[in-house]
Amino acid sequence: MKTINVPTREQVSAEAQVMFDTFTKRVGKVPNLYATMGYSAPALKMFMDMEDDMSKSVFTPKEREAIALIVSELNGCAYCLAGHSMLAMKRGFTKEQTLDIRRGHTADDKLNAIIGLAKSIVENKGKGDETLQNNFFEAGFDEAALMDLIAFITIRVYTNYVFANTEVPVDFPAADLLTNS
Repeated sequence: MKTINVPTREQVSAEAQVMFDTFTKRVGKVPNLYATMGYSAPALKMFMDMEDDMSKSVFTPKEREAIALIVSELNGCAYCLAGHSMLAMKRGFTKEQTLDIRRGHTADDKLNAIIGLAKSIVENKGKGDETLQNNFFEAGFDEAALMDLIAFITIRVYTNYVFANTEVPVDFPAADLLTNS
């Protein structure tokens, strides 16, 4: 397989350089995965726009991280698991809770409805289990929340696939390996 190197700011288009500058201002660096997306300014822009737009969804920051964790676990994305495990703990989850989410079950019924349906959608190539969808609605979510959930899954699948096809170095502390406990 061809080695995909993480580009420097100077190796991407002027449009991507502007987005690199935005990342640097926000988080102090351009994470390797995002920099790699920068080979295509439209792809990086789509990702950034979706992330920004979806930050206004019905899901809390913690719920968004839970979705990222379950989707990234199912897709085996070491990069996203590292980044989102770190972010989930910054948002208030314990390390054990992040591992439980990745296993597909938590002590929180509402969060279980979210991650259960997300897991089903990913595992079934887009078609969530009817019972899990009913659980999602019974937990208080509506059709808008279903659309938001599908959008979040789409964002994570994109980043998971970028990593799967580039295997760029993970520049976050590695996520713990998942055990069945």
